Amino acid sequence: MGDTVVHLHKNTSPPAEPAAVTTLTVVPDPAPPAPVPLWVRSGRTVKAAVTHERTKTTGRAVARHSLYVAGGARIVARRTWDGKTAARYERFMRAAEAAGNMDAAMEWEERAQRYRDARHRRRMDLLHSPLDAAKGVAVGTGMGIGSLVALGIVMAIANKDVTDVVTPIAAVIEFINLLITIVQVVWGPLISLGPFLALLALWAVGSKQQAAPAWAMPANVRSSEGEPITPSIVVKALRDLGVPALRNAIKEMGDAGASMLGPIRIAGCGVEVDVTLPSGVSTIEVQNRRRKLAENLTRHEHEVFITIPQAARTVRLWVADSGALDEPIGPSPLVTDETMTADYAKGRAPWGQDLRGDAASLSLYQRHLLITGLSNQGKTVALRSLALWLALDKSVEFWIGDLKGVGDWNMFDGLAARLIQGPTDEHVIQVTEMVEDAVEEMNRRIQAPPGTQFPALIVIVDEAQMAFMCPAKDDEKRPYGGSKATSRYFMAVRKIHNQGRAVNVLMWQGTQDPTDQNLPKLVREGAHTRASLALGTESQARMALGDKAVDGGAAPNLLRPGLDQGTLVLASSGIAIPAGQASITVRTHYIDDDAAEAIVDRAKALRDGVTTLHAIESGEDRDPLADIAAVLGDAARVLTADVLKRLTALNADAYGRWTPGDLKRVLEDAGAEPYKSDGRMVVGRDRVARALANRDTDGSASDSEQREAHPSRAREAGRTP
Repeated sequence: MGDTVVHLHKNTSPPAEPAAVTTLTVVPDPAPPAPVPLWVRSGRTVKAAVTHERTKTTGRAVARHSLYVAGGARIVARRTWDGKTAARYERFMRAAEAAGNMDAAMEWEERAQRYRDARHRRRMDLLHSPLDAAKGVAVGTGMGIGSLVALGIVMAIANKDVTDVVTPIAAVIEFINLLITIVQVVWGPLISLGPFLALLALWAVGSKQQAAPAWAMPANVRSSEGEPITPSIVVKALRDLGVPALRNAIKEMGDAGASMLGPIRIAGCGVEVDVTLPSGVSTIEVQNRRRKLAENLTRHEHEVFITIPQAARTVRLWVADSGALDEPIGPSPLVTDETMTADYAKGRAPWGQDLRGDAASLSLYQRHLLITGLSNQGKTVALRSLALWLALDKSVEFWIGDLKGVGDWNMFDGLAARLIQGPTDEHVIQVTEMVEDAVEEMNRRIQAPPGTQFPALIVIVDEAQMAFMCPAKDDEKRPYGGSKATSRYFMAVRKIHNQGRAVNVLMWQGTQDPTDQNLPKLVREGAHTRASLALGTESQARMALGDKAVDGGAAPNLLRPGLDQGTLVLASSGIAIPAGQASITVRTHYIDDDAAEAIVDRAKALRDGVTTLHAIESGEDRDPLADIAAVLGDAARVLTADVLKRLTALNADAYGRWTPGDLKRVLEDAGAEPYKSDGRMVVGRDRVARALANRDTDGSASDSEQREAHPSRAREAGRTP
């Protein structure tokens, strides 16, 4: 009888009688769980045993060594067939025809014909060989017996025993008898062991050639990460690419598939090889299978680049050493060489390294620039590094608008003539007006006498998509953003693209995630140098670099966001690009903020001092003497022509029409007249400072100074400045 559990429950309800009542409740044990059927337990055990790693390893080993025998038999059969027939010559001949090398095809055909002729002679000789062999045996036997008899006669004479005449013949007969006995003893075991020895030989051949599928190989063999690139590996990778025409052509070529390959050259941190594709296979079929090709070469997708050289039906493969692209390339020469200077017209900016490991330097002379890419890929650093190099040419002037406004361009304060930083619509308006001022400067230079030389004016707008997408409108209802003819920013950039390079007024733009809305077609196609970091889609890559570059193999959309920071694809006439390619991949140097500030300090030391304007002001009364003091900066004296230029940059409305006479009159009225230094008129900082100190106690400009600042007001007052 099963055990029971007795529970005592005390009744806590109000008692009906004086004594408490206790009740007994019998609760049976819960039913035991049903036993697991034997077949279920057996199935689980079998499954665990089958899926165990040791079982898998053992199964792969058995399959591998069995397949070694089959693979070895196939290899031996193929070698035997090649040795007995002209199949080898036929394969070489087809390979040469597929590669379009008809001279080599004719040579292999001649070799095949010579082989057939020699084989025919050997077969004809076999018809006469039995008779010749019989004659040879008869002659040899007779000569042998005669020699033995002669030897026996000599022995008989020497020993004076006539029985020694047959001694040599008897010794030979005994030796032959011994050989027969040995063969009789060995023949049986040899017949038994022969098949096993043959299988062992086939296994040895298959093992040496690794004639087993990849799934059966041990883990250390299957994982061939980083193995060197050889012709056979490249041919196998192309054969398994999934292009039927290519696979069939390589099968016909056999081992001669390597004839498709040019020499494998060491190129930087990888190797480079040109592949001439067979007839019927297009280069786009290989380009579209970049990932599969990389995996066939035991590389990651970003470690294989496919470009199209000039030769027809040819693709150029660059295969990186495993993991090499994840290593830094080292500091910029701008950081390591403190004596470096720049030359806008003849120099080249050290930007980084190409995939071959060679220095990649870019000419900036009269070239508009566009750099694009996803956020946080190094776009600003790449753009800024070019400006840092060019800043070491003291003749170059910078106007910078940073619509991100997080301080990436702070170090240019005191170097750039204009520096506007901020993400708001007001900052976009100010940047737009800055670009429009650059258009006016361009027009002024165009109207100058022929042959006039102008220093470079670089207008930089970082995060330019903010300007194109700005919804703000001016008083005349003209939008600042957009891509229509009424857009102020769009039209200003287009005008600089059209005519600016001729007078060294250049537009540099950096933008994110290009689309038709935030980077209009006419603007992106107006840039002479177009570079792109990692992008999301091929359509964006075409917007960034153009159809020609993408069709030629440029693929910034295949760069890894977040991992390939600073790596960009570049299409420009300002950089050395291998013949036949439309673009080049560059790994740019990283210059951090501290290093950038040190470079800017060196650039400032080359200049007399620059007053940076942080906002564009217009429409209000000015204090000319105070503005003159501001534009002089820390320089002891500045040429009057430079003072006029700086005043114009400060406020074109107030000072854009000033002449040297206007400047002279304002300074003379204040008692700080210009003077000659080294034969040229200059404005002295000390004189202007004394004039400001001796001015009215309230520090406000006098009425005469106000009239000097605004020629229209002066004319209204009866005085023409």
